[in-house]
Amino acid sequence: MFSPAYLEQCLLDAEPFSLNHADILATLTELTAASIAHSYHRFLPQLPDEVLLCGGGSKNLYLKQRLQAHLGAVSVLTTDEVGLSADFKEAIAFAVLAYWRQKGIPGNIPDVTGARKAVLLGEIHQVS
Repeated sequence: MFSPAYLEQCLLDAEPFSLNHADILATLTELTAASIAHSYHRFLPQLPDEVLLCGGGSKNLYLKQRLQAHLGAVSVLTTDEVGLSADFKEAIAFAVLAYWRQKGIPGNIPDVTGARKAVLLGEIHQVS
């Protein structure tokens, strides 16, 4: 949904309002933060104690501030702030999935993915 074509449509929709580039960027950042917070409220059984941001978005301090505003008491940090480089987002994601698998925690959310049920992701193979 959030693609270059979507951005182009947003820019066209903004033309009648004569918004400057900063206003458009702030609006799209707000949409991003609100969308993330909405998904947390809708799909998680309860809000987490903290949210860790990684990847390029974690370097966007305005996005972090807006997400914090939407999540209230939930602590919003970057992985850099807890000692993990934000540049390693894929490695972090796979480490989280491996941890959940080891602990027996399902790694999918059926309401989001369309799966029939929550399941453990991946397999553990013992090396002899």
